[in-house]
Amino acid sequence: MRRVQALAFDDPEQVPELVDALRGAPGANAPISLVATRHDQVVGHVMLSACRLDSQPRLVDVLSLSPLGVHPDHQRHGVGTQLIKAALKAADDRGVPLVFLEGSPTYYGTRGFQRASACGFRSPSLRIPDPAFQVAKLSSYEPWMTGTFVYSESFWANDCVGLRDPELFARIAAQD
Repeated sequence: MRRVQALAFDDPEQVPELVDALRGAPGANAPISLVATRHDQVVGHVMLSACRLDSQPRLVDVLSLSPLGVHPDHQRHGVGTQLIKAALKAADDRGVPLVFLEGSPTYYGTRGFQRASACGFRSPSLRIPDPAFQVAKLSSYEPWMTGTFVYSESFWANDCVGLRDPELFARIAAQD
């Protein structure tokens, strides 16, 4: 999984280290880690980890879908789509009401996610373009569940919140 994430993100350390940190992080919801295989080799990996929604009545335990990585040789063949579908089902089966992520609205918008701000959620960082901050509402979601999304400490400690690439930030923000 580390190798797939490193290749998918063209980053040999930061994202694989995030995965390791998320696996050992305390949280109300145990992490969910799913892989896609082809011919007994891992070609994709997705992680769901415990985060919180700071809602007016009370904190709500939610999940973050991050990272999602597919080996470059297997991208654009539906591997990511199948991992997202399986991840959302696993979260829903656990009774989790919401799954958040940062990513392309073009990609994730056709896979069960919508702009979080339009649903009453506030981003945890100014470095996340509004269109990139997305949420999937699952079957245990209730309308009172609005507020600020709060990443677990592992995302902050590994500097994995928000976009650092000014060109990518501008492209996603332009999708507004």
